Amino acid sequence: MRSSAWRCLAVAGALLSCQATAQTYSSCNPLQGSSCPADTALGMAIDVDFTQGEVNSFTKSGGEPTYGSDGVTFTVAKSGDSPQLTSIFYIMFGRVELSLKAAPGAGIVSSFVLQSDDLDEIDWEWLGADATEVQSNYFGKGITSSYNRGQFHEMGNNQDGFVTYVIDWTSDRIIWAIDGTTVRTLQASDAESNQYPQTPMQVKFGAWSGGDPSNAEGTIQWARGPTDYSKGPFSMSVKSVKITDYSTGHSYSYGDTSGSWQSIRSDGGQINGNLGNAGTLTTTAVASGSTSTETVPAGGIGGSSSQETSSANLPQGWVMTSEGKIVPSSSAALRML
Repeated sequence: MRSSAWRCLAVAGALLSCQATAQTYSSCNPLQGSSCPADTALGMAIDVDFTQGEVNSFTKSGGEPTYGSDGVTFTVAKSGDSPQLTSIFYIMFGRVELSLKAAPGAGIVSSFVLQSDDLDEIDWEWLGADATEVQSNYFGKGITSSYNRGQFHEMGNNQDGFVTYVIDWTSDRIIWAIDGTTVRTLQASDAESNQYPQTPMQVKFGAWSGGDPSNAEGTIQWARGPTDYSKGPFSMSVKSVKITDYSTGHSYSYGDTSGSWQSIRSDGGQINGNLGNAGTLTTTAVASGSTSTETVPAGGIGGSSSQETSSANLPQGWVMTSEGKIVPSSSAALRML
């Protein structure tokens, strides 16, 4: 029995080491066919404290995140560095709350991204050249024919200490909030045609160099580069992340190729099954932002068109804890003794 337990641990380790990276390309885009595998659902709420170290519900790529009293730190020291963490699970509508300190440096971008297999996307991005603003953005189905969806929001210094950022996403609206202040609300009815994000999303965050000389000129200009690596290294830190999935179940799949939220199916649960327990988003104020018409790269962290996403299903008999750790269920552990 012990050998079976070790085999299970080995398989789980292999599954959880699968890395996911930034994308404008999906390894299996559900809009192009019905053979894509189901997405692992979070189906619950978790509260991850990265000051306690790494958790196996997130995979690393693009570099080596480090852990300490500031939580998880993502450092860009040279061309090509783009360290990030990506959840192995997806949420189908939900709330994500991140305690983050942005990276300094001209051309350096700190990113917090929700992104789906059919390239729906909701973003927060911080440009290291200006510590007093943050950008919110969204994309639908990977369409980047126009660049009028981004907004810049003035704030206090986001590089000196940790600030709490929220994305609260439902079928009706998206709210971006900073330390209790709602800075932007997007109603689904106000989004551009077929552009409202509405399919299961992974959670990604990390840092990269938009100002790297190898990038397109438009990206370098948007990131306010170029990046001078001799002034680095440049580091972003995330102390904690709280994630609530507004749906329930074990996995989410696409019922057709429409990309609409009504086509998404839950195995073992219900779409919007946890929405009634989500509570009301608490805000202390409402602010406005200025619209950007700059060429903002889609595709999450790095904006690369050559990378793709991947995820892993939870091994049978394993469960997610409220701290975001994947462990054997108590009954499975007893059977393996």
